[in-house]
Amino acid sequence: MPTGVFYAIVAYSVYSCGDAIIKGFGQSLSVFEIGFFVAVFSLIPAAFVKPKGERWRDSFKLKHPLLVHLRSFTGTASSALVTFAFVTIPFAEAYSLVFMMPLFITVMSVVLLKERVHAVRWAMLTLGFLGVMLVVRPGFRELEPGHLAALCCAFFGAATTTILRVVAPVEKRVSLIALPALYIIVVNAILMLPTFVLPTPTQFALLACSGALVGLGHILLIAATRNAPASQVAPIQYLQIVWAIALGAFFFTEYPDWIAYAGIAVVILSGLVNVLVDGTRTRIAGRFAEYRARPGGPPSNITEVQGPEI
Repeated sequence: MPTGVFYAIVAYSVYSCGDAIIKGFGQSLSVFEIGFFVAVFSLIPAAFVKPKGERWRDSFKLKHPLLVHLRSFTGTASSALVTFAFVTIPFAEAYSLVFMMPLFITVMSVVLLKERVHAVRWAMLTLGFLGVMLVVRPGFRELEPGHLAALCCAFFGAATTTILRVVAPVEKRVSLIALPALYIIVVNAILMLPTFVLPTPTQFALLACSGALVGLGHILLIAATRNAPASQVAPIQYLQIVWAIALGAFFFTEYPDWIAYAGIAVVILSGLVNVLVDGTRTRIAGRFAEYRARPGGPPSNITEVQGPEI
């Protein structure tokens, strides 16, 4: 097994365990209080991944301040919404709705970034949407605010990713790490004050554990992307749905019916095919670029050739 794939498996498993701890709080603490403490404790592992050659005090030296601050806001909204979804609806349903994010990202890339999307990708995204509908089944059962929160989380998460694709090449990495964390901490700190409840020692320990797991997952995911291509790392994300089913059944007695299982399988299948198709097209693009470079001189460095992102 490639090292990067192993890191990705551990990273997404760690993320799922951290999310399960959040779900365990139920509504004993406000969403904003949970978000505040988890964000604070997640900074402890993240502090060890500061990019070399950059300084934290340069975080506010921005080339596109509006976009960077907008990304920080959408990331904060996404974090609060997914926390609300976790504590109010079944784990697997929350994950299934959040995994509609690729559909929103694709639409935004076409509308805002003017990118071209292959027909196969549209077909797989549509299939994934139908899978989510099987899981949630709107119109056949009562939907809760948590379902809408998970869907909105997918939208705001897609906006966060789309903005990142614009600003990442020109902004300092410390800015892209520090500012979103600062937004989450400050916004949650303000919003949690009206309903603040002092956590018990046990709750405080669980919040610290969840935050540490989130921070550790971030470090492991960075290590995964450095040691394996994206086409190998991305499919591992769907392991989170498997974890959601297992953890939901073991700790929260949540058991999806057979229709929901079928929908989850469709979501996973469409996502895997989507990623595999993208990976194949990227390799073909790289090899074609290398072939074109041969007649005019030495072969180009294939690792620097970027294939189509969509």
